[in-house]
Amino acid sequence: MITLLSGGTGTPKLLSGMAQKSETIVIGNTGDDVEIGDLLVCPDLDTVMYLSAGILDQKKWWGIKEDTFDTHGRVVGLAKQNGWDGNPNFLKKNEQISGRRIANWRRFSGAEEFMKIGDRDRLIHKLRSCLIEEGKTLTEVTENLCSVLKAGVKLLPMSDDPVSSILRTDRGEMHFQAFWAGWKGKPEVESIEFRGSEAAKATRLVVDALKNEVIIGPSNPVTSIGPILSLKGVEELLSETKVVAVSPFIGGESFSGPIKKLMIANGYDANTAGLMKMYPFVDAFVIDSTDKTKMDRPVVKTNIRIDGKVDAVRVYESCLKAFEEVDKK
Repeated sequence: MITLLSGGTGTPKLLSGMAQKSETIVIGNTGDDVEIGDLLVCPDLDTVMYLSAGILDQKKWWGIKEDTFDTHGRVVGLAKQNGWDGNPNFLKKNEQISGRRIANWRRFSGAEEFMKIGDRDRLIHKLRSCLIEEGKTLTEVTENLCSVLKAGVKLLPMSDDPVSSILRTDRGEMHFQAFWAGWKGKPEVESIEFRGSEAAKATRLVVDALKNEVIIGPSNPVTSIGPILSLKGVEELLSETKVVAVSPFIGGESFSGPIKKLMIANGYDANTAGLMKMYPFVDAFVIDSTDKTKMDRPVVKTNIRIDGKVDAVRVYESCLKAFEEVDKK
């Protein structure tokens, strides 16, 4: 049994090359989750779930393939008629903690839908929100949704408690989704906080899963993996098992997203050397064949770019070789 720590793109791409998904547990980041209106949206969980169910839009690596956006279009149209400038409306401090607890510090106006939500995708968020209202935990709801969609993977939210990735930027404090989906990653980032992590707990299922061999895919180390690591006891558990990490860097460039900007804001060099410092508990790394970083731990080199299933299989097999290198120590 292997456990993957996952964000919304890098690790799911790696997962697409793993034939025996039924023998895999995926711990999904929930620091990116948001509540838009009354809809609890869990982007990273949904990407893994949709991929495993065979319905993910792999051109975008989010949402459901061949989805329609009629409702979103009408919401945006009405908002613009009402004077909306197109920017995310993160609700004020008192409103952030006035509803269901799992949405703390994640609340955005539902009248101004800055994230593009498809019609079929919206129904999943609606069902999730209704089940949460019935008193089910996010873990229970995720299991339910995976069953409904026939997603053949064991998917665990990192916690049933709220942890929100909050960025302090030159445009003020904002949630990661406001920064990335709303402002397109343009603000300068000064620091990152995983708000709520001091009180949040990894679930019992997550704690058990972290006793397996663990792979950290080429996800954003700061806002995809960072929230998981921020939970009390997680790094200690990882230090007690075998962990392999795939670098998201090819030279000084990352695969995608705002990794470079966020690594620097978090106090690390935006390269594989910085990743090594950020992951002191990792036993071995899989890095790109062209990467000349001097490593203090076992390394397997390959072409780490994942543009399809063949690439994903190659990188996954390199992870298995890395575990073998750890055993040789």
